[in-house]
Amino acid sequence: MESGRIIFHIDANSAFLSWEAAYRLSIGENIDLRTIPSVVGGDPKTRHGIVLAKSLPAKAYRIKTGESLFAAAQKCPGLTIIPPDFNLYLKCSNAMVDMLKRFSPDIQRFSVDECFLDYAGHDKSHKAAFDAAFEIKESIKKELGFTVNIGISTNKLLAKMASDFKKPDLVHTLFPEEVKSKMWPLPVEDLFMVGRATKPKLNKMGIFTIGDLANFDLDILKFKLKKQGLLIWEYANGIENSKVNPDSSLGIKGIGNSTTISFDVEDRNTAHLILFSLVETVGMRLRSSGSLCSLISVSIKNNKFLSCSKQRKLYFCTDSTSTIGEIACQLFDELWNGDPVRHLGVSVTSLSSNEKNQLSFFYHGDIEKDEKLNKTVDTIREKYGKNSLIRSSFLYSGLKPVNGGSGSDSYPVMSSFL
Repeated sequence: MESGRIIFHIDANSAFLSWEAAYRLSIGENIDLRTIPSVVGGDPKTRHGIVLAKSLPAKAYRIKTGESLFAAAQKCPGLTIIPPDFNLYLKCSNAMVDMLKRFSPDIQRFSVDECFLDYAGHDKSHKAAFDAAFEIKESIKKELGFTVNIGISTNKLLAKMASDFKKPDLVHTLFPEEVKSKMWPLPVEDLFMVGRATKPKLNKMGIFTIGDLANFDLDILKFKLKKQGLLIWEYANGIENSKVNPDSSLGIKGIGNSTTISFDVEDRNTAHLILFSLVETVGMRLRSSGSLCSLISVSIKNNKFLSCSKQRKLYFCTDSTSTIGEIACQLFDELWNGDPVRHLGVSVTSLSSNEKNQLSFFYHGDIEKDEKLNKTVDTIREKYGKNSLIRSSFLYSGLKPVNGGSGSDSYPVMSSFL
């Protein structure tokens, strides 16, 4: 038996595309998006936007995450393009975390598709840890319908590096005694925190592999790269001591939504309606993540593509669609100079958990009534589609009552998987 920490890093394989595939199979579709050339991203009709996730068959066409949909479609004329559905992805992420809680109470979300888990088993031998990780991987695949990679080590850095080894649907170890054989031969850009800007600087110093970096003169690195030099040298040597922090929420700093409008908006009322259509999605995503916000921002771009923005810090925390929408409209009124508007955006930041909400004298609404209303609206929309309940102000307006954040107009609860 070995003492010390055992950390797992769980990473959903091609998360957005896998989650789309699992959902579509759960409602009776016959084609698994993971088995055909397919991507998630942007608008399938106009092919505007970028690739957010790709299938393995799409990868065979040299389609890359981050490239334009137009370029991807040129590489593969029969490419299937799916618009992103962030509400669905958040539900899938939450379902994965809920399952992981069966194995350990200490889980830290690193991003929407990645988690660290402090293995709580009494037997912390390498074999017992591997068996537990394999059980987690198989449970997620069987019960939720998608695959994950799991990396195992004694710290978060090495566990994350391990999960990035060969994919998909695998468990890898990277214990300190394996660093020289498994990590040092890798290209230096594969090391966490070595980005595009740092790679050429390291290459100029003759550093091309992680092993080169680990064995390089630390004083020179600190002179050339300052604090980052020390950080990446420690990472190359497998040194990292941060704790798995269950209090870390989604790894998201904020939630936003924006739209480019097909016509010039020249009146305040229309702008307000569009802002509320954006806030409908922001509010749903905020509540789904179990978060509250205390900073609201609005951005405007006119028909000459000149941008401006304004934000407001609140004296209370909220997840109320109405409250966020009212403040967004106030910010617009303070910001707008009368120029025709072609793009509007709303974002909320300074997030906190809704489990620790403290009431404020500055909030004058009926909080309990508002919470019940939002919960009811969310439940109905999740079951019957985002347009099943709309604000009466949108009737006969010709505007979308709920804008963005959901790729399909209607989908039932993913009960068979999630």
